[in-house]
Parts: sequence; structure tokens; C-alpha cells
Amino acid sequence: MAGGTYTVQNKVRPGAYFNFASNATQGSLGERGVTTMALKLSWGAAKQVLTIHAVDNVKTLLGYDLTDAKLLLIREALKRAGTLLLYRLNAGTKAAATVGSLTATAKYGGVRGNDLKILVQTNVDDPAKFDVKTLLGADEVDNQVVADIAGLVPNAWLDWSGTGTLTASAGAALTNGADGTVLNADHSDYLSAIEVFDFETVALPSSDPLLKSLYAAFTKRLRDDEGKKIQAVLENYPSANYEGVISVKNGVVLSSGTVLDAVSATAWVAAATAAAGVNETLTYQAYEDAVDANPRYTNSQIEAALKAGEFVFTQNQGRALVEQDINSLTSFTTAKGRPFAKNRVIRVLDAINNDLKATFESFYVGKIDNNPDGRNLLRNEYVKYLESLQSIGAIQHFSSQTDISITQGDLPDSVYSEVAVQPVDAVEKIYTKVKVN
Repeated sequence: MAGGTYTVQNKVRPGAYFNFASNATQGSLGERGVTTMALKLSWGAAKQVLTIHAVDNVKTLLGYDLTDAKLLLIREALKRAGTLLLYRLNAGTKAAATVGSLTATAKYGGVRGNDLKILVQTNVDDPAKFDVKTLLGADEVDNQVVADIAGLVPNAWLDWSGTGTLTASAGAALTNGADGTVLNADHSDYLSAIEVFDFETVALPSSDPLLKSLYAAFTKRLRDDEGKKIQAVLENYPSANYEGVISVKNGVVLSSGTVLDAVSATAWVAAATAAAGVNETLTYQAYEDAVDANPRYTNSQIEAALKAGEFVFTQNQGRALVEQDINSLTSFTTAKGRPFAKNRVIRVLDAINNDLKATFESFYVGKIDNNPDGRNLLRNEYVKYLESLQSIGAIQHFSSQTDISITQGDLPDSVYSEVAVQPVDAVEKIYTKVKVN
């Protein structure tokens, strides 16, 4: 029987699930755990958003097993993310091979196509037919018994072309597959495509300053203009000075000896941030299977990095830990004080924005009269939601009597609301005075 914890009541399997959630109905807490990134890959559909989960077999989708070094960043993201929205930036060139009148062309462009081979052999049971086998390395991935070329159907790896009879072959390797190049314009295409999806974070595994600026501007537009609260995770970009941008300063060393720099670490940070609950901080959480920080920093360097708004990994007893779960905001104002630099606080505020917006759009716009009864119904919905946040320790000291008001807006079809909340932060510093008698 399945079990575990839950944030919202959306489990599929029968089982017993426990948590401290309240009985909120329509105004419920949204599920987290969706991150996205765009990569240059050697196989897969180009210029499309692919939905990947940690339990998925991605071999036919991406050309390799998840354990392969080619999918390193995808594997690192799926250590934390429930869902990865992956976009292949490059189309590449398709590998191909010709045997007699038959041409086999790789399903997708990329160097992975060069690992494919076709075998055409006379069928032992019916000499008038042929076995046409597709091999990926030494593994047979498809086998068709046909009388001629017209009988072949595309498989997950190859498309066929040509007419007439088949010619026997002990093996013909596909060649000339290439990954191609990626331009900054491809990233612009990706951001346009991903904007219509729902996700919490976007990672940029690149050190290109122009791309960092592009992603930061994209995030700021979605957060400030569109009301879509996401965060971008960029390598060494504290100059963003913005709560929507997390600047990763260094990377980690995995137990296998694989060294990840800050560029590569953006995948894990984005995934971990997306998966973190509104009542959770990443401060002092360990990066799975990491044994060291890369590079290590001294105490003074770590302090300087934190003051600069940088997300830093530190080494502690054979692990790589998140020193502090912060974003790049360092210029504080009366409108955005120091708490806005903490990602746990931002997760709470973003959840309130996204969830109440979804509730309003799904259940109230065009459906409820804008009169005292209708506004009171909306107010009760908001109260239930905020009380659910308080019940799981995401906010504190919320009073339904004094901290929320919903009134008639300036126009007959508008509603004006004010909500006061106090997000809960995690204990990060313990000061102890010891008296000696």
C-alpha cells in the first residue's frame, strides 16, 4: 500500500497519507516541483518541450539511459524535481545509411544517430522475406519481417525510404549525424515556448553573460508584468540584485569523482528550489551524492559571497551543503526588506500570488456577483487558504479578522483586496550564552 506525506489531496494510488494540511477546498495549496531548462543534446525532438519524470525511461526519448554522462544535467535535476520540462535547443543533422535501394535515416539529428546500424538478413522461416534489424550499439532495438521495402514501418529510431526489393547486408552503420550549433536565438525561442507552461524555476546551464541577461529579463517580466512568479537560476550573476534570480557561485564533486562547476550546478539548484515546500528551506540541505564543494571557500570568502547575494555550497563532513537558501537581492527598501532575500519567504509569497490567482480565475471570474455576498464568499476562500499556510508553518500570526479585507474596486466589475502575511523563516543562527559559576 502506498503512503507518505502530502501537500494537496491529489494522490493516485490507494494508501494512507499524513500531513498537517487544513481542510481548504477550492483555495488549495498548489503542487510544486516543476523545473525547466534548455540543453544542447545528441538525440530527441528539437524545439519542443518534453515532460520528463524521474521514473521515466528516457532512452528512446533522449537516446541514452539516464545514467549516461550525456544526460548528466538531466539526471542531476531529477534528483529533486518531480517534473522536468526539457527543451532541446539544437536540431542537428540526421545520420543515414543506404543498403541497395533502402535508405535508413535517424529519427532525430545528432551524433547518437551514428551509433545506429541496420542488418538485412534472409528470414530463416520464409526465404521470400527479410529480417530488418535496427541496432543501437550492440543492442537490438527493432526487428521487422517484411517482403520488401514498402513493408517497413518507422520505429522509435529510424525512418525508412526507398522502393523495391531489399538487399541483404551484414550491417550498415549510419553516418554523418551531427549535433550542430546553438545560437542565442535558440534560447529566445525556448523562452517563448516555455512561457505558456506552469513551472517554478528555470535553469540556465551557461556562463554566457548575454544569456544570463536574457533569462533575468524574462523572469522579471513574468514576475512583475505577467504575475507569474518563477525564479531563474543562473551561474555567478549576483548583479541581478533581484529576488527572482538565484546566483550560484560554485559547484560540487560527486562521489564518482565527477566535478560539477557552478554552471552545471544550476540544474540541481533549480530543481531543489522548485521541489522545496513553502514551509521548507534549503539551508544546510545536502546535495545528493556530493562529497565536496567545488571549489571550497574560506570563511571570509563565504561571508562575502552571502553578503553579495550568492548561493554557495560548502563542504561539511564529506558532504556538499547549501550554506544559505538565498537569492541575489541585496538592495533592500521599505517595499522589499531583507526577508525578500530568503528563498523560503519568496516561495511563500509566490505561492500566495499563484494560488489565489488560480482560485480567482477558476472559480470567481465571471461566475460570482460583485456584491457583498459574492465578495464575502471570495474572502472566506482566501481565509481558508491562508489558514492552510499557517497550519503547515509557512506563515504565522495570521488573523482572519484584521489581516484581510476585500472591497468593491473602482469599477463595478472589479474587486480590491488587501492581505497581510508574515512568512516564517527557518532557524539558521543559534546564539548561546554560557554562564560559568
